[in-house]
Amino acid sequence: MKTYGVIPSRFGSSRFPGKPLAMLAGKPLVVWVVEAARRARSLDEVLVATDDARIAETVARHGGRAVMTPPELPSGTDRIACSAGDFADDDILVNIQGDEPLVDPRLIDELVLKLVSDRKWDMATAVAPLRRMEDFAARTVVKVVMDKDERALYFSRAPIPCDRDGEPDFASGLYVRHLGIYAYRGAFLKRYVHEPPCALEKSEKLEQLRALYMGAQIALVRAHDEGVGVD
Repeated sequence: MKTYGVIPSRFGSSRFPGKPLAMLAGKPLVVWVVEAARRARSLDEVLVATDDARIAETVARHGGRAVMTPPELPSGTDRIACSAGDFADDDILVNIQGDEPLVDPRLIDELVLKLVSDRKWDMATAVAPLRRMEDFAARTVVKVVMDKDERALYFSRAPIPCDRDGEPDFASGLYVRHLGIYAYRGAFLKRYVHEPPCALEKSEKLEQLRALYMGAQIALVRAHDEGVGVD
C-alpha cells in the first residue's frame, strides 16, 4: 500500500486567475500547500496535479514534484486519479485543496488512518462545527448530516438538518460544515472516475454526492483546526 497526497492546482480561475502562483509571505501559494502536506507523517509522496507548465515549473524549482494533467479533466478528483498513474486498489490518495496553505497535517494523518484501520470505508473527509446562523444559511457553506457512526448521510448547500420548532442549537454538535479534503481508497477512486455525474451532483454542484449516489461509505473526521483558505 502506498499513500499519495495530491494537490490539484489550476492556473485558470474565474474569481482569482493565477491563484496558485500568488505570493504569500514570500512564497507562491502552491508551495505553502506542498510544504504543509509534507509534514503529514502518513504520506509516502506529495505531488501537485496541474494543467499549467508555470505551476509545474514553480513547484519543481522549490523542490516539489508536479505532474502535468490534461486541461479538459472535469474535476479535481479526475485530476488526482490521472496524476497518480497506475495506482493500486489498496493505495490511498488524499485530495488536498491547493488554496489551503494552513492545512493541518494531523488532519491528513487522521483521514488516512480512518481508511487504514477499517476497510468498510471507501472515502474519508472532514467536518468542522457550525457556529453562526449566517454560515448555516449560506449556499457557499456545505452542510453535512451524519449517522451515529459519523458516516455521511448527505451533503447540501441548503441549511440541514432543519429544526422545525425553532433556531438551530449550534452547541449540540449536530450542525457541521464540510471541509474540502478527501481521502480515497484506490479501488473506489477507479470506480468513481468512470461514473457519470448524477442528478444530485449536478443540482448541488457537489461532486461528493456522486460517491453517495454510488453507495459509498464515507467516514467523517472532526477537524482540530479549520484552516484558512485563499479565495
